[in-house]
Amino acid sequence: MLLDDARALADKLRASEEYRTYCETKERAYASETTAALLNELSALRMRTQAAAVAGKPDPEAEQKLQKLGELLQFDEAAAAYLLAEYRLNNLLGEIYRILAEAAELDLGPLGA
Repeated sequence: MLLDDARALADKLRASEEYRTYCETKERAYASETTAALLNELSALRMRTQAAAVAGKPDPEAEQKLQKLGELLQFDEAAAAYLLAEYRLNNLLGEIYRILAEAAELDLGPLGA
């Protein structure tokens, strides 16, 4: 029963404006080989900086590269639209997770703020 509800929620997510916009903008952004390479580098830098932060060892070099690459991608209309759509979809997923965690009385610490 609960898993059926989760599958129904997944279907609603796939039908949402946030998800459809994300898919459309991702396809446009990744159509350019150069933009795709830059977006992949951005993703790798995000993972690197997050892993360093979790380990308690910030990586200033990676953080600086991440910031500069993000700024560069804002000048590419397709990349900027994709990054905004990705941000909006992540916010929606985060809110869903917060609601579920609250129902399970999980303490998300700083993530729940």
